[in-house]
Amino acid sequence: MPARATALNAADQEKRARALRERKVTAGVDLDNAATALAQAQADVAIARAALQEAELNLSYTKVTAPIGGVVGRALVTEGALVNAQTDIMATIQQLDPVYVDFTQSSSELFALRRALAAGQLAMVSADAAKVRLIFDDGSEYAHAGKLLFSEASVDSSTGQITLRAEFPNPEGDLLPGLYVRVRIEQAMRDNALTLPQMAVQRDQSGQAYVYALKDAETVERRDVTLGQTTDSRWLVESGLEPGDRVVVAGAQKLYPDAKVVAQPVDAAQPSVPAGADAAPEAPAQEE
Repeated sequence: MPARATALNAADQEKRARALRERKVTAGVDLDNAATALAQAQADVAIARAALQEAELNLSYTKVTAPIGGVVGRALVTEGALVNAQTDIMATIQQLDPVYVDFTQSSSELFALRRALAAGQLAMVSADAAKVRLIFDDGSEYAHAGKLLFSEASVDSSTGQITLRAEFPNPEGDLLPGLYVRVRIEQAMRDNALTLPQMAVQRDQSGQAYVYALKDAETVERRDVTLGQTTDSRWLVESGLEPGDRVVVAGAQKLYPDAKVVAQPVDAAQPSVPAGADAAPEAPAQEE
């Protein structure tokens, strides 16, 4: 660097002038001139160093680093284009592991859940213990369970929905941003829950749900039921049935009160219930 070489030379001249002045060989003005030249050379070095730092800073602006790891999409600007750091987007980076899933729950369902919890019908599951599952469009279930992060503290006035967010690991990269999925979340536990196959439930003209249950070994009777949520292909029964009741699953559309039937038990596979309880046993019946 020329400025540094000039400063070194000025330092040597100042040192020589000081030595000669101490021996009173030269005038004091010579020492003063040498000191002034040294100070000017040192100032030039400082200016050159500042210019170097500015150039290095400008060079660093030509390299854009991402604050997160992920997969970068297509470039949105061409090479050599002038971009504005505040407004122009050069590319989009997607973080794929973990993936955040936003879903909604109606405020009416949330209030019903809180009322059931207050009445002691359900046992609350903490956010850390809540199981969150993803269901794809083809009905298959995502292999990894997620965890609930938070729920919004406000209700969307236009839809009446509350937004919740869950986090899912994505080591295989199966989940992609913008993918639509269904979410199954366990928010509470219901002991001794009763469930029915959906095909066993019928509705009358007023919309009342009912099933046909075996009154004795050969006859059936109508039972009006109050239904809750659905799980897979089953209804959660709020009221109208008791544990041990047998209901008609196949052929119920042909029945009427006090109809004669021949009961034929079937293998009633019991899927898991969100409330975490055993379902009531059922048996199908076919009309004679």
